[in-house]
Amino acid sequence: MKTFAELDAKICSCTAALNSKLDGTNGKRAILLCGGTGCLSSNSKEIKKKFEKLVEKHNMGDKVTVNIVGCFGFCSQGPFVKIFPEDTLYRLVKEDDVEEIFEKDIMNGEIVERLLYVEPNTGEKVAKQDDINFYKKQRRIALHGGGVINPENIEEAMGYGAFQGLKRALSMTSQEVIDEVLAAGLRGRGGAGFPTGRKWSFALANEADQKYVVCNGDEGDPGAFMDRSILEGNPYAVIEGMMIAGYAIGATEGYFYVRAEYPIAVNRLKNAIKQMNEIGILGENIMGSGFSFQAHIRLGAGAFVCGEETALLNSIEGKRGMPRPRPPFPAVKGLWGKPTIVNNVETLACVPYILREGAAEFASCGTEKSKGTKVFALGGKVNNVGLVEIPMGTTLRELIYDIGGGIPNGKQFKAIQTGGPSGGCLTAENLDEPIDFDNLVAKGSMMGSGGAIVMDEDNCMVDVAKFYMEFICDESCGKCSPCRIGTKRMLEILTRITEGNGTMQDLEELEELGNTVKANSLCALGQTAANPIISTLRHFRDEYLAHIVDKTCPAKVCKKLMQYSIIQDNCVGCGRCAKACPADAIAKTDYTAPGKKLPSYQIDPAKCVKCGACMATCKPKAIVKK
Repeated sequence: MKTFAELDAKICSCTAALNSKLDGTNGKRAILLCGGTGCLSSNSKEIKKKFEKLVEKHNMGDKVTVNIVGCFGFCSQGPFVKIFPEDTLYRLVKEDDVEEIFEKDIMNGEIVERLLYVEPNTGEKVAKQDDINFYKKQRRIALHGGGVINPENIEEAMGYGAFQGLKRALSMTSQEVIDEVLAAGLRGRGGAGFPTGRKWSFALANEADQKYVVCNGDEGDPGAFMDRSILEGNPYAVIEGMMIAGYAIGATEGYFYVRAEYPIAVNRLKNAIKQMNEIGILGENIMGSGFSFQAHIRLGAGAFVCGEETALLNSIEGKRGMPRPRPPFPAVKGLWGKPTIVNNVETLACVPYILREGAAEFASCGTEKSKGTKVFALGGKVNNVGLVEIPMGTTLRELIYDIGGGIPNGKQFKAIQTGGPSGGCLTAENLDEPIDFDNLVAKGSMMGSGGAIVMDEDNCMVDVAKFYMEFICDESCGKCSPCRIGTKRMLEILTRITEGNGTMQDLEELEELGNTVKANSLCALGQTAANPIISTLRHFRDEYLAHIVDKTCPAKVCKKLMQYSIIQDNCVGCGRCAKACPADAIAKTDYTAPGKKLPSYQIDPAKCVKCGACMATCKPKAIVKK
């Protein structure tokens, strides 16, 4: 395509084709299968092949299409199969279910009810995606196109709004584009929440013969998969966002920095760049506008610290991924010493929506200081695990109970860790707090990139703090002493406490170290490293005291403070526990419980490795932790 007129015509034809596919006016049924990493690992691709064979077998190629689409988000219920035009959603689909779906639904128009989602609170079977509580309070802006378009088909992307934002941006001045983003109130979704338009303004103001846009796809938080799913579901939107950013600051080149552990995302990104180059959306003098832009991909080796923008720039340049002192900031002196803006995947995915729909439409969603939506990877002790995009201002209660479906097995909610290793824990008293950048910080946590791990009464909060500190210690680059040494000392103290060797002096030192590391570290990794400790000490100090003073773990998680024992009067003498024990720590006794036929067993605490295998195999539930 060489002109805007040609782009308009192509978008028009692609929109008509996609709409006819989804509403059935083309005379065909459409079978869509989730192509996210989670569903692909559960044989989604094999399910697709089986559908294709059945289409061929029944000679229905003119009546049925089969496509892979991006992530549906509801990961705990995948793999998904969605049938259009009826919009019927089947979940937990296996290869063995394909023939039944095809024969009943595709051939005879009958819904396979056993594969429908069942609302846990009401027992109601729900056939349509938008009627499921998990989706009702979501609004997809960054996840636009996920679960609808084929992420490897540029024409389907164009039929779903791709490049309309870019077209509008190229009709504006650079400053007008920045003003639109500022008016939308978009803040960086990578964690810091810095106003995106202001960052772009800094780069625009700096004169240089070359400028760069960098997309930060180095998603390293434990349990986080927001950026991966966006890139897998609609890579065109992120590239479009990068191009708009490039036009706004006067950059002609962009770099995607993506974890090498995300091969599906990387391959779909490569494919999208190739297709965009082929039709002239990327390259020289795009559609005669005078604007040229090219996108490149660099793979990260998995270092968490490379999520920090200056460490990321070092890595792209081929240097060791370690933070740089600031100032100068990347907008002044970034990649190869040139003005550079670094935005994360989700931020760039929002940009086309703002230019396409207008700043006012984006700003109409959210709170006064946090506009738009936020994508969260909701995980942990919650019924509905998955990827959710919610309007800013949604409460934690709505996220956990309405969207997340509450806590499994009737357990009590204990805490939610937002912001990953950089964030903190929020408790039941915070459930009605609205989720936005400033409010989470005020409550002792942070938005972060969007991880949200729910914990219940069975979680030990001291152990949780230790888990995150182990991660931070492994990922510290070691450049500055406060982070390199301080995180190691904090981990040593937490280890002593969880092993029953902690003292009250350890508790004082832990707090002092946390504040010191926070105040003196070079980059955000060290500056936020103590957040999980500080927040758990604030909300769960009694658990720390139980470990130190009483030498017990209230949640019965810390192995050195835990003991398994057999209630001999409940033991039936079956011996399953002894067979399951890898340490030969369980032996038969001379005692036979009243009403039982066989002698009971007992556990030798000196030999017990506290693996829990005995408890898992004991049918009479005669084994307890204490």
